[in-house]
Amino acid sequence: MDTVWSRNQKSPRQTLTLERIVAEAVALLDEEGVGRLTMRRLAERLDTGSTTLYWHVKTKDDVLDLALDEVFREVRMDDLAELAGLPDEASGQGGEAGGTVVGDAVVGDAVIGGAVVGGAVAGGAVAEGIVAGGGGGDWRAPVRGLMRRWRAALLRHPWSATLLDRPLMGPNALRRTEFLYETLTAAGFAVPKTAAYSLSNYVMGSVIMQVTWERSGDSDTGAFLRERADRYPALAEHGLEHDWDATFDEGLGYLLEGMARSRA
Repeated sequence: MDTVWSRNQKSPRQTLTLERIVAEAVALLDEEGVGRLTMRRLAERLDTGSTTLYWHVKTKDDVLDLALDEVFREVRMDDLAELAGLPDEASGQGGEAGGTVVGDAVVGDAVIGGAVVGGAVAGGAVAEGIVAGGGGGDWRAPVRGLMRRWRAALLRHPWSATLLDRPLMGPNALRRTEFLYETLTAAGFAVPKTAAYSLSNYVMGSVIMQVTWERSGDSDTGAFLRERADRYPALAEHGLEHDWDATFDEGLGYLLEGMARSRA
């Protein structure tokens, strides 16, 4: 499999680093979206030539893979391992620092036990979403916190919603998926893959729906449905608009409760 994650990185001949490229790519994507990202425009923003840029990355897809994995680095986990009843090292964030890891190369950071050490603080609230699912050894607490933070990171970078159809094989995404698998396994799920699949697809689906809806602009669906209440009485009564955060949390609660009952 030939991807940016599987290739050994070349030693740079100049001061331009992969870490700088990724940071600038994320900034460009935040400002202008995926459609405006080209290798030439990225090179211009880095004040370098395309040839120099190609020394580090082969294609635009490489850049997008790296940028998307950088978004996952914002999903901090350092306070979730204890709630999950896992060793501290399970979070992969024993000593936080910045950096980008590709293949076997480490750029501007360190690797501890094969796990990426890094991650920007996501959103602000350190314990957001932790207590709501329960405390102590309740597996729902760290899972709820992880899913909330994952969603928040993706929503801070709306362009990421258009890239969620690609394999999430970067070290930051894999570390968080590994943590989810470990948490679910420790909670007694014999097949954590199925539970993790349900959770991750719920997060990604909710993000894609919210980003798409918000980009479509304001539309009075309520008036449309009320005018057709004879055909759609339930929709006319309850509507399609909602508080995105509250709806996500309520739906996540349904999902976690169903998983808990199934496990029992």
